Amino acid sequence: MRPPRSPEAGMQFTHIQQVRLLYKAILRLHRSLPRDLKVLGDEYAKAEFRRHKVANPQQTLVFMQEWATYAVELTRQLGVKGLREGHPIGKQLTLEELEKFSEEQIFQLHALMEEAQRPPSSSSSSTS
Repeated sequence: MRPPRSPEAGMQFTHIQQVRLLYKAILRLHRSLPRDLKVLGDEYAKAEFRRHKVANPQQTLVFMQEWATYAVELTRQLGVKGLREGHPIGKQLTLEELEKFSEEQIFQLHALMEEAQRPPSSSSSSTS
């Protein structure tokens, strides 16, 4: 006869379930952002999660850690009541952090920065 399972035993998720939970949590957080940032964030997250479907285990570990850190930081910035006027969203990267980026990541970061700084009316996306 098996011993009764503890509640924690039933809370173990497969890797795919963990990825989906993190992805959905990020999209839920983006709902609290201004519309143009929500669209930009959703599109970027979607592309990144798709791109990493075929990543090796080491890349996947780093990927999940970084996106989890992003979700925690965004949760902290948004607070309980959501985005407030005058409270900045985002994080200044240190030189040490930037030096860890590949050339492709630097290019992506620059393109993302340009898109984020574009006025909402000239945004290239029209999806919700």
